Amino acid sequence: MPTAAMEVNQKNKQSIIEQKQQQEDNENQREREEKEQLWSWGAGTDGQLGTVRLQDELLPQLLNLPSLSSAGSVSILACGGAHVVALTSGGKVLTWGRGNSGQLGHGDMANNLLTPKPVMSLESYFITQVSAGWSHSGFVSDEGYVFTCGDGSFGQLGHGDYRSHCSPVKVSFFVNKHVEQIACGMRHSLVLSKESSGNLLYGFGSGKRGQLAISTDRIKSVNTPEGTRGFDGVQIITIAANGDHSAALSADGELYTWGRGFGASSDFLSPQHLPSSSKFSKVVLGWNHALVLSDNGEVFMLGGNHHGKLSNPENTTLSKHLSGEAAVLERVPGLDGMKVVEIAAGAEHSAVVTEEGAIKTWGWGEHGQLGLGSTSDESSPRTVSLGDEVLHKDGSSIASAALMDWLCSDCPDLVLSNARTKSGEGSKEIQAMGGVPLMPWILFGIWTLLLLVYYVFIALHALYDAAKDTTDTTSAATVTNLEIGVASQIHR
Repeated sequence: MPTAAMEVNQKNKQSIIEQKQQQEDNENQREREEKEQLWSWGAGTDGQLGTVRLQDELLPQLLNLPSLSSAGSVSILACGGAHVVALTSGGKVLTWGRGNSGQLGHGDMANNLLTPKPVMSLESYFITQVSAGWSHSGFVSDEGYVFTCGDGSFGQLGHGDYRSHCSPVKVSFFVNKHVEQIACGMRHSLVLSKESSGNLLYGFGSGKRGQLAISTDRIKSVNTPEGTRGFDGVQIITIAANGDHSAALSADGELYTWGRGFGASSDFLSPQHLPSSSKFSKVVLGWNHALVLSDNGEVFMLGGNHHGKLSNPENTTLSKHLSGEAAVLERVPGLDGMKVVEIAAGAEHSAVVTEEGAIKTWGWGEHGQLGLGSTSDESSPRTVSLGDEVLHKDGSSIASAALMDWLCSDCPDLVLSNARTKSGEGSKEIQAMGGVPLMPWILFGIWTLLLLVYYVFIALHALYDAAKDTTDTTSAATVTNLEIGVASQIHR
């Protein structure tokens, strides 16, 4: 009996220990979720900002997204042309924004989705990595499968056809391989696969600028994965794609780029090694430029200064005389004395996060994608304020944020912050119209519209009286031209 009693007592102790451990784990999880904040700014007319407003935002907006919060902490954010893919630490995927090509993966081709929605067809898989192209998306599972959906008109989905798919489809070519990463560009995709002979790189989709590196000739497009040439003896560990550019980092920190040339350099149909005394840990691509982060926290750039996206015009002028040669890596000015821990690139703008937690942006700002409260371009890094003070472990207040990913076009910017606010609550969202109450503006807009309609009626009546003899054909042609002009503006 004493032995039996001791065994029961031991089991009770073990049960109590397990319960305490579970409570601690739950508490740690709640604490992480409480600290996590998501901010967005920039182009938002397709709902990609998650603000539930179809408009651009010039300043960072603190988001309230219950569907995302309930899914767990976010580990990866990927921004496409006008859609966003979020991956949680639990391997779940949520998407929102523009979905007219099926890139959201929800089984339809919706114009836009204003709030995050789980991709149900991936629920049975544990997803480890995601990527968003201009209008297609890619997902990698822990079992090494890769799925794609969205626009397939250039073969960028890799399914052997040029069809679009509105739900993620497993790429059959990789079923017997173990995929590590996928990178989605404008109209092409790269996949990094771990195989017995080492990591192998594949490309598919548009290849007219050499971004697939599968041939010595220019390839219009391929719809099934083909092996990338030029990496014999090189162990690739990271890949990137955007616009018509492709890039990779090797295990020893070397940088390779191919596809459309940067600045005045010509296109490259095979990977080009860019020599440097620095070792690199991350590379990101825009449409016309690239940023690279070194192991010691320095940021280098490739490309010109169109729209001010890169910040050294003198070096850009010099590169114009080097047409046909590989672009030169240049240190980003304006970051002296700062150690950078994260980098990101949009179509024509850039962003970094420093070790102290400061977010700095520069480049094209037409849609507010710099987060500085204006639509101006910036030629050198400027500090973004999240409008909230955050407590450091030592009690000091700084604007701290962990930047995730900009793989976008003109461009929602999304920042994931992992620091507790001083009050313990997130800051309130800034209202539309830069914080001005909306109701007076709405009333003013209605009154202005009525007045405009009145004057247009008067003007049209006068024109009608002056042009009674004009033929019906001329009138029909005028209406057609107006419709085409509106369509062009919407398309752009």
